[in-house]
Amino acid sequence: MAGEFDFSRHAFRRAIERNISEQEIRTAGAQAEVIEDYPQDKYSPSALLLGFTTAGRPLHFQVSFGESDLTKIITIYEPDPKEWIENRKRR
Repeated sequence: MAGEFDFSRHAFRRAIERNISEQEIRTAGAQAEVIEDYPQDKYSPSALLLGFTTAGRPLHFQVSFGESDLTKIITIYEPDPKEWIENRKRR
């Protein structure tokens, strides 16, 4: 997700609610890896990415690869350890 990105309204609200800063998003997004791929998603191909902030905070980004050159962040959150093994695999 290196480079420019765009937020859905949902992702923008969630980032504020979850106290995720733009710098954390840029840092985690710059080295994020795809952990789930959704090529047949309803509106356009998408994926779930995992990245880490400078402080080591894990962040999941669901992103859409639509018509724009920008990667669109659909939602963003810190993975719940009750639902994820090492932030990469669903329990």
